[in-house]
Amino acid sequence: MKKLKYLFLSALFVSVSAFAQDQTEEKKERQPGHTNNNKFKQLYDEFSTPNMFRTASGAPGPAYYQQQADYKMDIELDDENAKLYGFETITYTNNSPDNLKYLWVQLDQNMRARDSKTPLIQGSGVAPAQQISSFTDSYMTDGFDGGFNIEAVTDSKGRALPHMINRTMMRVELPTALKPGEQFVFSIKWWYNINDHVNGRGRSGYEYFPEDDNRAYVIAQFYPRMAVYNDVEGWQNSQFWGRDEFALPFGNFEVNITVPADHILDATGKLTNRKEVFSKEMMKRYEQAKKSYDEPVLIVTQAEAEAAEKQRSTKKKTWKLYAENVRDFGFATSRKFIWDMMAVKIGNKDVMAVSMYPKEGNPLWEEWSTKAVASTLKSYSRMTFDYPYHKAISVHAKNQGMEYPMICWNYGRPDEDGNYSDRVKYGMMSVIIHEVGHNFFPMIVNSDERQWTWMDEGLNTFVQYVAEQDFAEWYPDCLSEGMDKYPSRRGPAANIVNYMGGDQDYIAPIMTKGLNTYQFGNNAYGKPGTALNILRETVMGRELFDYAFREYSQRWMFKHPTPEDFFRTMEDASAFDLDWFWRGWFYTTDYVDIGIKDVKKYYVSSEPNKEIKDMVAQRGMSLSDLPPLVYMVEEGSEDFKEDMKTKSLMESSTTLKEYIMDNFTPEEQKNLKEPKYFYNVTFDKPGGLVMPIIVEYTYADGTSKTETYPAQIWRLNDKEVSKAIASEKEIVSITVDPKLETADVDTSNNSWPREEKANEFENFKNNKN
Repeated sequence: MKKLKYLFLSALFVSVSAFAQDQTEEKKERQPGHTNNNKFKQLYDEFSTPNMFRTASGAPGPAYYQQQADYKMDIELDDENAKLYGFETITYTNNSPDNLKYLWVQLDQNMRARDSKTPLIQGSGVAPAQQISSFTDSYMTDGFDGGFNIEAVTDSKGRALPHMINRTMMRVELPTALKPGEQFVFSIKWWYNINDHVNGRGRSGYEYFPEDDNRAYVIAQFYPRMAVYNDVEGWQNSQFWGRDEFALPFGNFEVNITVPADHILDATGKLTNRKEVFSKEMMKRYEQAKKSYDEPVLIVTQAEAEAAEKQRSTKKKTWKLYAENVRDFGFATSRKFIWDMMAVKIGNKDVMAVSMYPKEGNPLWEEWSTKAVASTLKSYSRMTFDYPYHKAISVHAKNQGMEYPMICWNYGRPDEDGNYSDRVKYGMMSVIIHEVGHNFFPMIVNSDERQWTWMDEGLNTFVQYVAEQDFAEWYPDCLSEGMDKYPSRRGPAANIVNYMGGDQDYIAPIMTKGLNTYQFGNNAYGKPGTALNILRETVMGRELFDYAFREYSQRWMFKHPTPEDFFRTMEDASAFDLDWFWRGWFYTTDYVDIGIKDVKKYYVSSEPNKEIKDMVAQRGMSLSDLPPLVYMVEEGSEDFKEDMKTKSLMESSTTLKEYIMDNFTPEEQKNLKEPKYFYNVTFDKPGGLVMPIIVEYTYADGTSKTETYPAQIWRLNDKEVSKAIASEKEIVSITVDPKLETADVDTSNNSWPREEKANEFENFKNNKN
């Protein structure tokens, strides 16, 4: 008998729903059909078809390949004239299944050539103010000429190779097609004028110190570099305009760098002639540093660096380095450098954390740089894979933040008296964490920065946030008075709200080539970094996210992933359908705005309400045809007022309880709750971005409960959804996103009862009183 009642009830509720729909559709004209625009539509249209190179799981396929480019280089620095000379031999291995007729080589320094097109694509007009050097370069000189001077391109026997230079790309013609599995060896002789990266800007160059007439060099993109050839787009020979960074193959580097004998130098790779370039005292300190895990050991002291500033050696010294399986090479050199190191345990091996800085960086750099390097290596290794290289170097360079394998440049300088603000201090710590973190993304997980800036900057910004919080935990004395955690600039959801809710005319989807985005920092760093933090903390939870993120990192270390490989791996390793998340956060400029539209309070009754009476009449039925039902009566409705005239709903609760219980056996009754309060809460979504609804319910007794409704709650209605709440305690307030976890751009609609915010005039009056 009970089963028949349940079947009848199911039919009844379907009838009620159909009745309501009939009433609505009578008022609407028939609409034309449409394509699937549901926010939960799978990303099949956006993704490439899986193949033997890249699988549907997001892992490399059985036919995955990547090219290799090995370099032997002899480099010489002309410190007097700020020029760099080089001769390099490249051994290029074709691991692809394709025959290659030519090779593409990147000439990034040509962005600084006198005839560069880069300045011509800037449409900013006359600047209201400029630095003197920038003004004179723009309007009073022919401009700096820092492009490559290519003196020769030859094969292994010294014969000239035909080549064509198109701005920042050089095509080298091969005598015969390079077949799969074959190698081609060729050489390039070149030189260029080194730029002043402080006054002329740039990722590489020198800073001049007029007080002691010295330069500090941070040198990168300094040699013609092989472009990537892969299964996704063939040659990645997109021009370098100055913003988008680099796509590079892995290889081995054997590099000899000749500099003035009084210079201190460090670079990508292992120093193979340490005893030749180190003094005995430096060697002694180096051996001590290899055993120091708590404090850095000075290899070159400040006093020694200051003494060297006054020298001008006419002799030269060659530093020899060898780097295996890296995608690039950078070095820093100056007679001004102080040099310190310490060991950090990563997995089962020791890695050297290293810093190089002039006296102008102290006391800040000596205190914190190397510790920040060590902490970063530990945090990133925990989130991804054990750092595979033997060292990581932080080099002080004014106004700089740039990364290369094992070495990076970082800003943060005290004033002339050695004083610094929290802004300078945490800016320096954060840029070191960020740039050292780039060793993982993209130096090892080698994404295409030229096309997908967010894959290195965004992922790195996310892990940077985790590493910053770790740093403050492991080195609590880094926190200034009154701070309880590291003041991260990016990562927390609230920090991206202004951008997300900004002018849509100046916002682009994350999945946009970096060169073509508005608000580059927010688009490439802030939004993807925040999105991943929300995914970890709010959507997936740390355990699921961290496992999947490590899986992606380990699948693609020393390989070339695409966005699809990342998206697919995160789902494959977690059993979490995230297409709705990638679509909203990465492919659109939608924003989060979820609010409380309405809250209604209900009582239960045994008397039919108006909706049921109307339905019964519409269907030609009689109320006596209905089985025993419990009716919901909205507070303040006509049904409520009518019911209150005849009897109090509250007073009838005992009778009603007995009325309900009669439908269950004594054994079944033991498992029934006894809710006293019933609510219908309607949430709306003025913002287009789908997100979970995080709700805090506060009760009359002062307690509260937080409930998270998964994002899929929006799957059938993208505008508003309702939840029926049965509670044993009276709800006195409801708050959406109470901890500001979702980057909600408008919190004025997040509370019930609605919080009335005083206008500016009311605030003025209150402050006056």
